Amino acid sequence: MTNPPPAAANEAPAIRVLLVEDDDDVRLSTTQMLSLAGFEVEAFPSVERVRPHIVFGVPAVVVCDVRLPRMSGTEWLPEVRGIDPELPVILVTGHGHIAMAVAAMRDGAYDFIEKPFTTERLVAIVRHAIERRQLALQVRSLREALDNWNGIQSVLIGRSAQMQQVRRNVMTLAGTSADVLIYGETGTGKELVARCLHEHSARRRQHFVPLNCGGLPEALAESELFGHEAGAFTGASRTRVGKFEYASGGTLFLDEIESMPMAVQIKLLRALQERSVERIGANKPIPFDCRVVAASKDDLKELSDRQKFRADLYYRIGVAFIELPPLRERREDIPLLFEHFVLQAAAKYDRPAPVPSAAQMADLMAYAWPGNVRELRNVADRFVLGLLGERLTQVRGIGLGDAPALPQALPQQVEAFERAVIVEALRRHHGDQPATAGALGIARQTLFDKLRKLGIAADEFK
Repeated sequence: MTNPPPAAANEAPAIRVLLVEDDDDVRLSTTQMLSLAGFEVEAFPSVERVRPHIVFGVPAVVVCDVRLPRMSGTEWLPEVRGIDPELPVILVTGHGHIAMAVAAMRDGAYDFIEKPFTTERLVAIVRHAIERRQLALQVRSLREALDNWNGIQSVLIGRSAQMQQVRRNVMTLAGTSADVLIYGETGTGKELVARCLHEHSARRRQHFVPLNCGGLPEALAESELFGHEAGAFTGASRTRVGKFEYASGGTLFLDEIESMPMAVQIKLLRALQERSVERIGANKPIPFDCRVVAASKDDLKELSDRQKFRADLYYRIGVAFIELPPLRERREDIPLLFEHFVLQAAAKYDRPAPVPSAAQMADLMAYAWPGNVRELRNVADRFVLGLLGERLTQVRGIGLGDAPALPQALPQQVEAFERAVIVEALRRHHGDQPATAGALGIARQTLFDKLRKLGIAADEFK
């Protein structure tokens, strides 16, 4: 992937308007009109004069007259699209040139406006084009970040402080033999963390064996975990190797361990203490050497205090802990995760990767995400398949936003949203505070105060 020039990203972060108009009076009046509306404008009398400013990733939109000396706007359009297909080009046409402008739109022009035009119409079209350009550059930046990440960063995705801590914990524990207990709500990625522990350990060449304890019938639990001999019970026609044996040398992942039947917990505790198992119908202990990683969505200590989970088993497996934050508590990771899932879905379904609008991104950022990362992935899949409308968190007329309210009070929700917006802007502008303040439309001192209040270190994004 071609990267945009660093100078364009750092020196001119605000989206500006490149106006191409050969009539001096019209060029001056249009420049004043757009400047009064709050846009940064650079005006040029011809294609030849503006051409050096058109580079891949330029933070700009183009407003170009159709009739120009030497090269017309419609003739120049294919050249612009060849440099950057996502750069919006708004064509301005006089009477009698509507058909030509419509044909140019089919060729990739963003929009066209007919002379004479009102200030309101021009400003509205330019504002929408700028919004689209900002989103396109943001998505491009997210994709570059994903392309440049490797190792554990490419699996446990996120720039939030919480996810940085999760990655540090994984890397700290991966090289040890300690059993690990992973806490997290449904859909936060507990199995993904367990696999990372395995893949970054010396056991990576052996089996990673997942077992969902929640879907394990009590009558079959012992056979699944410990195995059985042929003829041990009705239907046991041949010897079966249990999960502990199969995972020997590797990692055994016990998901939803809180739902394991109490009778099985006793035998699990013994197996962990002895590091050996006995198949059903056999008397000979079989040693195993596997790391056990357990996961729970509930607090096992609290369950053990209520006698819903064996305390001795809790203390046996509760050697090292990794806690996964819910998505609503790390909102700054939503854009990066969503783009990652959109790219995956586009490849899976052989579809182009669409770009969410500003309203759609705001919808994603404001939603409670009770299903966490798993739910975000599903929304990305539906988005790529074209099954969603303008509101992404709404399916079949039922707003997903009607899910249980966020547990935080309104000030905490506002602060979390503000943090996510500022962090994403800092990331786009590589930690450049003046550029970030300009992009956010706030004074530098205001940004500095917010960084200090929210505990955000801008240097981390350079």
